[in-house]
Amino acid sequence: MGEKLPQGTQPTPPVRRSAVERAVRFAESTPQPAIWQVAAEVAVELDVNGVPVTVTMATPADLEDLAVGLAYTEGVVTDPAAIETISVIDSLDGVVVDLTVADAAVNDNARRARLLEGRSGCGLCGVDTLAAAMRRPLPRLVQETAEISNASLQAAFAALPAPQPLNQLTHSVHAAAWCTLSGEIICVREDVGRHNALDKLAGWLLRDPAQRATGFVVLSSRLSFELVCKAAAMGAVLLAAVSAPTALALEIAANAELPLACLGPGNSIARF
Repeated sequence: MGEKLPQGTQPTPPVRRSAVERAVRFAESTPQPAIWQVAAEVAVELDVNGVPVTVTMATPADLEDLAVGLAYTEGVVTDPAAIETISVIDSLDGVVVDLTVADAAVNDNARRARLLEGRSGCGLCGVDTLAAAMRRPLPRLVQETAEISNASLQAAFAALPAPQPLNQLTHSVHAAAWCTLSGEIICVREDVGRHNALDKLAGWLLRDPAQRATGFVVLSSRLSFELVCKAAAMGAVLLAAVSAPTALALEIAANAELPLACLGPGNSIARF
């Protein structure tokens, strides 16, 4: 990845920003354009031991978390403790994140299945077979269950907008949050892609074992089946989202024994 430069020329790494300023016009306002923050979207290549796994379009923040989370939730790296180093390299075309991983913890079959481009809006870009698309959840990171009250879920939903600084600027990114059983938000990750946001959250959880206390995930998006797979792999005791699940998400969640919830009419809690 990267442009070929004349011999002896050193590339100038791009300045990595999660948002950029753009002039926009509002029909209801004055003819003068206003300055709006627009979320960045760049190509991020994930390598494992120097071998490309996939390219995804993502917001260029928390990329170490994204790489670890994506590699684990997609089954490419089977043991997060086997990740030795994380290298983040800016190029003129995007960012390369290379994980150095003990060979015994690399699933070559899963790695080969992702050798295609992925886009921020789709969790299945980068797979080339029906079997890979219709994957089942990985073994849960922690085998714990807990009852999450409606009050805890409502507390988490109510608190979700505040720890989203990028979305407050751009109004265009998704968020994934790890919450305690009482609904307190411990960590939030943002990205233009809902799958990327959850993978970033997974990476945060995997990179800091001290954070692996029992908890649940809240998303700003709808509940699709691949997000269920990722949340189950993280060991969440429940997955909640602003919008309702699909039928396939319900089927996968039942097989994974992962309760689902979403916001209903009047901010009520709907459970599945």
